[in-house]
Amino acid sequence: MSTSPEERIDVGSDLSDLCSELSNLALDHSIAIATVESLTAGNLAAMLGKAKSSGDWFRGGIVAYHEDVKHSLLRVPEGPVVCEVAAATMAQSAAELLGADLTIAVTGEAGPRTQEDEPPGTVWIGLCDRGSVSAEREQFDGEPEDILAQTLSLSIQFLVRHARQRST
Repeated sequence: MSTSPEERIDVGSDLSDLCSELSNLALDHSIAIATVESLTAGNLAAMLGKAKSSGDWFRGGIVAYHEDVKHSLLRVPEGPVVCEVAAATMAQSAAELLGADLTIAVTGEAGPRTQEDEPPGTVWIGLCDRGSVSAEREQFDGEPEDILAQTLSLSIQFLVRHARQRST
């Protein structure tokens, strides 16, 4: 799922515009979308839920903020939860639990203190697209609220990019 800066969608447009585009793509291609979040604490699901006709394509979201929830509900293996395996497992488990075609997972360290050995700004984004699972590591700078905003933006971009691939 690695994305070079050239492949990223121009976010000069408002995130609500991207959510609208995602809504149109989901409706046009009958894509059921879900989220599973730790770092973003439900903010991604809230953004998608505000989009047009979200009741027709948004299956829902799981907020798994505490690591015990990741291990028990989402079957993340014991060990670190800010890593590739955790993000990928979260995405796949949520896709199965929520019956989604396209599921995004977000886990990371916003700082200023960390729970694991990862530096603040470390974010893993997992994606389960029709059973194909991948995860990508990002490193963001700034205060915790900046890291949250950057994570939300990139997550919406990933969803739009994968939904666009359905039309090609």
